[in-house]
Amino acid sequence: MDASRAKQIYDSSQTIAVQLDGKSVWIEHVDIANNMATVQIGSNPLNTETVSLERLREG
Repeated sequence: MDASRAKQIYDSSQTIAVQLDGKSVWIEHVDIANNMATVQIGSNPLNTETVSLERLREG
């Protein structure tokens, strides 16, 4: 996923499906300068990971 699309999803008021390695995630922060995102994996707010945007897939 490119940084601009990740930012659009983060800023959207709609729920847009995003996956990391086949698991549903919520984007919590987008670091455009470093092409990274912090995501919440599943429904546990303590289960977060900072990953390359290239690993995220929409849908």
